[in-house]
Amino acid sequence: MAAPSASPAAWTTTTTTHRGGCLRVHALFLRRHHTHLHQRRRRGAVRLVAAAAGLVAATTAPRRTAAEEAVYEVVLRQAALVEEASRGPGSTRRRWAEEDGAGTGIPGWGLLADAYDRCGEVCAEYAKTFYLGTQLMTPERRKAVWAIYVWCRRTDELVDGPNSSYITPKALDRWEKRLEDLFEGRPYDMYDAALADTVSKFPVDIQPFKDMIEGMRLDLWKSRYRSFDELYLYCYYVAGTVGLMTVPVMGIAPDSKASAESVYNAALALGIANQLTNILRDVGEDSRRGRIYLPLDELAEAGLTEDDIFRGKVTDKWRKFMKGQIQRARLFFDEAEKGVAHLDSASRWPVLASLWLYRQILDAIEANDYNNFTKRAYVNKAKKLLSLPVAYARAAVAS
Repeated sequence: MAAPSASPAAWTTTTTTHRGGCLRVHALFLRRHHTHLHQRRRRGAVRLVAAAAGLVAATTAPRRTAAEEAVYEVVLRQAALVEEASRGPGSTRRRWAEEDGAGTGIPGWGLLADAYDRCGEVCAEYAKTFYLGTQLMTPERRKAVWAIYVWCRRTDELVDGPNSSYITPKALDRWEKRLEDLFEGRPYDMYDAALADTVSKFPVDIQPFKDMIEGMRLDLWKSRYRSFDELYLYCYYVAGTVGLMTVPVMGIAPDSKASAESVYNAALALGIANQLTNILRDVGEDSRRGRIYLPLDELAEAGLTEDDIFRGKVTDKWRKFMKGQIQRARLFFDEAEKGVAHLDSASRWPVLASLWLYRQILDAIEANDYNNFTKRAYVNKAKKLLSLPVAYARAAVAS
């Protein structure tokens, strides 16, 4: 499977890679989708995390699965860290940057500026639309998001880059140790230094970064997903994590009445939506690599087999199956969009533009008559250019 989009682009940026990137989480609205589907299918259907903001009473909220519960714990941990930091000087967050790197291994500001500039160059080269959106952010936030983007991209390259055939579990273990070191202020190179400085300034938890590495580990050995519950956890690892990493940097609007938990939950929904979209777009590409990133139990319920995927023939059964999968992804996009208005005003546009552009890939799959075996669904340049000013206007009036 292609690498995660590694792009923090507002919870996960539009890219051509599989894990899309894509951003943030709060309480998992666990909605069973399509009530007309029979019970077995409903067990694997969309669960859009719920709890916070009093939207669903605890006594009536659907029961979370083990995968959802694991993700929910990470959401709560990051939300608590953000709320602690918002209390001001009493926060326990380290402020290495205020010491100009003294005693930490983080270089002084001159070298840090160069490191951040280089991160910006990488972002501009590989995530042009998102990079444009970051220009609206404050300089400190802009540089921090660049640093996170570069780390995600480098992590992705471990399993999908030119040297991916040489990557072993031990290599990923070493990458995780390196991550722990940079969180402790001991960077290995200039890119690490930029991220080490970033996590010293913002309430970013290490767990989402570790979880993304876990997603890379899965791709070393796992090529089938028995149910949506399994696939959901994978989508969190490779894309939902980006939201948890970047929302602390992008910031929550000062006048927002939403809880940090709910904003993070919306970010998580966007990451899941983007990854599901990547999966649906790349069915043919993945099958040629011997991989199927679709819930096998739902394929069976639709009367489809793995051989049907490898043969790549569009049938009425396949169209019906794809309609359900697309509807699920759109539900996640809908949930994610609710959280955009609660971001800091300068961060809304890149997130909303990313969301709208990625959601249009689902329209393109439909326009291709659900042939995602031999046709690649994409959003043409004209549509992208038309979407950007509309997203900007919507973001400007969001409240």
